[in-house]
Amino acid sequence: MENKFLLETEIQDFINLNIEKDITKLSLTKNPFPNYDFISILNQIASKTKAKDKLPTFFNAENIIYPSKISVEQTSSEITAKYKSELVSGTSLIDLTGGFGVDDLYFALKFMNIVHCEINSELSVIVKHNFNSLNIKNIECKVGDSSDILKSENKQFDWIYIDPSRRNDAKGKVFMLKDCLPNVPENLEIYFEYSDNILIKTAPILDISAGLLELKNVKAINIVAVNNEVKELLWILEKDYSGEIKIETININKNNQENFGFILNNNQAQSNFGLPQKYLYEPNVAVMKSGGFIEVGLQYNLDKLNPFSHLYTSNQKIEFCGRVFKINFCISYNKNEMKKHFENQSANITIRNFPETVENIRKKFKIKDGGNRYCFFTTNVNDEKIVLICTKI
Repeated sequence: MENKFLLETEIQDFINLNIEKDITKLSLTKNPFPNYDFISILNQIASKTKAKDKLPTFFNAENIIYPSKISVEQTSSEITAKYKSELVSGTSLIDLTGGFGVDDLYFALKFMNIVHCEINSELSVIVKHNFNSLNIKNIECKVGDSSDILKSENKQFDWIYIDPSRRNDAKGKVFMLKDCLPNVPENLEIYFEYSDNILIKTAPILDISAGLLELKNVKAINIVAVNNEVKELLWILEKDYSGEIKIETININKNNQENFGFILNNNQAQSNFGLPQKYLYEPNVAVMKSGGFIEVGLQYNLDKLNPFSHLYTSNQKIEFCGRVFKINFCISYNKNEMKKHFENQSANITIRNFPETVENIRKKFKIKDGGNRYCFFTTNVNDEKIVLICTKI
């Protein structure tokens, strides 16, 4: 292993001593280890700093070697890796795009045997070393093209896991699975020769409708958010499956998690509409990404303010998969009402289906940012421009 020197006690002590320090400033100091590459040591500090909250198992373990900071940024967090592991089970799983191995760390808790495929030989060596440091014994690391490894293994796996990455030459294009490596749509028939079940992780930028056009045999799509930021889409494929597609959304917060699910393309569903009542509901980002705007209103028995506003209301307060507000005032959007309620005051502003930007609204009516008022500029069921002045619950 080329960078084995990073494991020396003095260097590990130096790395740990400088966690969260400014790397630029450190790079200008004298190298305390003149016989070793200082840039590699600094990269370890930057990557381990990034791993502190994202990868606590790795961060708290001894003798871990990290890849580049950008690789740590791009890898799954342990929070999302744990969630993925709850979607699958069996005896064997092959990860065709192993990377730093965070997902496999959690898959290893559910399967007897894991095969970690990685085309980058140096990264594969690092991952193997780290699994040994973590005392993980049921993951086999293999170097090479994942399709070649699949063929050489020549056996059935309970699950195939794939996290395709975008090719550099596809940066300017709309994100499509065919623009990724490996090209999953092109190889799907081959994959199904080795497993009946496939789990694919894609970035949030992928449009769900576009993904469904490229993939077949999709059984479920899980939309995973952490602290109201969508982190990944998880596609569950089953060989020869052609039934209903279940959409599951989850927003994992510090103290709780919000779950919501529905069947895709339920053409019988229709929204109930109504004027603002006592409470306002704003779905979390995972629900918004799912497009289940009709279903969320029906399941929670809420009225929708407008077909395009994606805000909901009720007279009774309920537990909801998103933010909940008490509506204090509902005013028409006009100069007199705005002056009366907002002139030289503070407010948190959200726009939904509204013709002006937050910046223009603040400038026009001299509204400062912040405070305890949450104001939604939106359009009601009668297509009237309104402002809901609320208190967050």
